[in-house]
Amino acid sequence: MKYLMVSDIHGSLTRLEQVLDFYEKAQCNMLCILGDILNYGPRNGLPEGLNPKGIAECLNNFSDPIIAVRGNCDSEVDQMLLNFPIMADYALLVDNGKKLFLTHGHVYNENNLPKGKHDVFFYGHTHLWKLEKEPTALFCNTGSITFPKGGNAPTFATYENGTISIHQLNGTLLKSVRL
Repeated sequence: MKYLMVSDIHGSLTRLEQVLDFYEKAQCNMLCILGDILNYGPRNGLPEGLNPKGIAECLNNFSDPIIAVRGNCDSEVDQMLLNFPIMADYALLVDNGKKLFLTHGHVYNENNLPKGKHDVFFYGHTHLWKLEKEPTALFCNTGSITFPKGGNAPTFATYENGTISIHQLNGTLLKSVRL
């Protein structure tokens, strides 16, 4: 299976549509959303293409291949608008025997790892992309498609057959690592 991992959409329908275009063209099988979907957050400015209701409609029409977890800006009101669960702090996927831990990053992160062994730890929250193999696991921060920090471009990640890749919003490959 081919997974597209995205975090920190923060209400930008314009940016989400670009990710979904990549999803379709790359023939991904599952969209994994790592939190902060509809709300732009009090510490951020207003995003380009702010349209939380449009995001909810778009994702609800596309909800079958979605797995999502709760970000620090996601709320029960957001859940009421979405037809797929978003309130869990993490999700665990197993693909060809590899354990993929999905979380936002505000509860579990590199300084507060969950119990158990995971092959890949996917998270967001900091809006800074990262793809590094450490002794304990491979860490992938997908960055943010809406509010990237540190001078980075908007980014998301893909996972397929043990290869994790970070892409710019326009699809340009920035880095790949194989498990």
